[in-house]
Amino acid sequence: MSEAIVILGAGQAGAQLADSLRREGFAGPITLVGDEFEPPYQRPPLSKTYLMGTFDAARLPLRADAFYTERDIDLRLGARAEAIDRTAKTVQLSDGDALKYETLILATGTRVRVPPIPGVESSRVFSLRSVAHSEAIKTALETAQNVVVIGGGFIGLETASAANTMGKSVVVIEAVDRLMQRAVGAPVSKFFHDLHAQNGVELIYSARVAEISDDGNQSRVQLEDGRAYPADLIILGAGVIPNQEIAETCGLACSNGIDVDVFCQTSDPDIYAIGDISNHPCALTGRQLRLESVQNATDQARALAKTLTGNRTRYEVVPWFWSDQYDVKLQMAGLSEGHDAFVIRGEENSRSFSLFYFRSGRLLAVDSINAPADHMAARKILAKDDPGLSPEQAGDKAFDLKTAMR
Repeated sequence: MSEAIVILGAGQAGAQLADSLRREGFAGPITLVGDEFEPPYQRPPLSKTYLMGTFDAARLPLRADAFYTERDIDLRLGARAEAIDRTAKTVQLSDGDALKYETLILATGTRVRVPPIPGVESSRVFSLRSVAHSEAIKTALETAQNVVVIGGGFIGLETASAANTMGKSVVVIEAVDRLMQRAVGAPVSKFFHDLHAQNGVELIYSARVAEISDDGNQSRVQLEDGRAYPADLIILGAGVIPNQEIAETCGLACSNGIDVDVFCQTSDPDIYAIGDISNHPCALTGRQLRLESVQNATDQARALAKTLTGNRTRYEVVPWFWSDQYDVKLQMAGLSEGHDAFVIRGEENSRSFSLFYFRSGRLLAVDSINAPADHMAARKILAKDDPGLSPEQAGDKAFDLKTAMR
């Protein structure tokens, strides 16, 4: 219980792990290393309310400043981990320090994927991952009128709704034929298409950007089919890349992220990985996957804290996610990939309904639009060994979901 623990990554996963270790009674040295200069903070508001100026910056930190000193957590900010020596069990930092560890946790997260588009280095092109990114976009929005968003996933659509709400003209360019295709079913994609279109956003599908040009006064986003759109501000929402290079360099097994087992342990028994970077076994799907969510980060951290303090705990939690766009809340429980059927609970043309996804008659996931009761029930039902909910029951509004929760 006195062995030194070093956590690389001061995001949601790293901060939660440091907190949970102390709560579980770990009394040894904890060092939490972050490459940003801000103490650990919330990221979800950055593409929504914080961008619009309705979320106070004072609410961003995950813990009060005094939290780390009171719990004897050595918070090292503005330092990047550059190398891991697994034999000497040390981590070399960019500030010249070398940290000794008995147990090392990698919570290095992801970075924005920058598509190889000619002109993408323009000063009018912005990524959104950090508070600094959000601040830069917020400043640019003060004078921008025409906004082009590249990517119709969660980040792209959340920033599109924020910019549109602020009175900007917004175009969303998506490479596939519907919004959020990797995450939700077609009826949910259609709902959000209609929502954005009704608010004046132009949505372009099955399109790829050929070039971004800049004449000094304005940029122009040109598509491969010849269409072009003026832009004072361009936001990249084309996905993320796991920060796994430091793990690969020191010889850890990596694929889409850092490979771990159900205890978040890597191919080195003294090194663990949690959060967006961890490629972990998923009980719902029966395969390895990497999730980008607050829930995954915090729940993995809590489970790992128990394991590291002598109570080995498997990470087998139902994943859930959310997205806020305009006045609509989308909540997702489970993973719908691989479904062969779905039913709609409620009216699809209303502003409150849920999609229940099934494979071979077994419930896989639920997407809820302004239906929080359905979402909470779905999380509890999916957590059962046998969900026991039939498509007929799911689609029947008269059927009480509490029956399936028991």
